Formats: sequence, C-alpha cells, structure tokens
Amino acid sequence: MRLPRKPLRPRKALRIREVEVLVIWDRCKGCGFCIEFCPRGVLDYSDKLNARGARPPVVVRPEECVGCGLCQDICPDLAIFVVPVKSEEGR
Repeated sequence: MRLPRKPLRPRKALRIREVEVLVIWDRCKGCGFCIEFCPRGVLDYSDKLNARGARPPVVVRPEECVGCGLCQDICPDLAIFVVPVKSEEGR
C-alpha cells in the first residue's frame, strides 16, 4: 500500500515568526522525539527530572526556532506546544 507523501505543515508555516515553545513537564515521558526531529536543533534534554522520572525537553536555542510545529506534531503525549508570542499591540 502506497500513501501519498504530504508535508506535515504547509510551506508558508516555515516562515520565521516569533513563537514560544511550551512544555507540560509532568506530561512528558522523555521519549526525545521532539529533540530528535527538530530541524533547527532548538531543543535538548533537561538536567532535571519530572514527576515521571523523565528528562523533558528544554529550549536551548530559542532564536533558531522557526515555528514549524514539528515538535508538537510528533509528541505522542501532547506535552509540547508552539504558540505565537503576543506583541504589545495585542496582535
């Protein structure tokens, strides 16, 4: 069975914008998918353990994040989110 190849996100989503990566620490099981599949190497393992005994991801290079959302799409536990940063004007 062959499935059509489609991008996870439309091309226009790869434009650089101001976003913030949020991690729900206690939901993360430390699988590392988000770290492994981040195209810009924005994430790395934390030095601290969460309630589940896992090392959740932390943002180590926020300036490199392009807001593609691949980390949140690949997370099996829905523990990571990419959200736009609200400007002072409320946009």
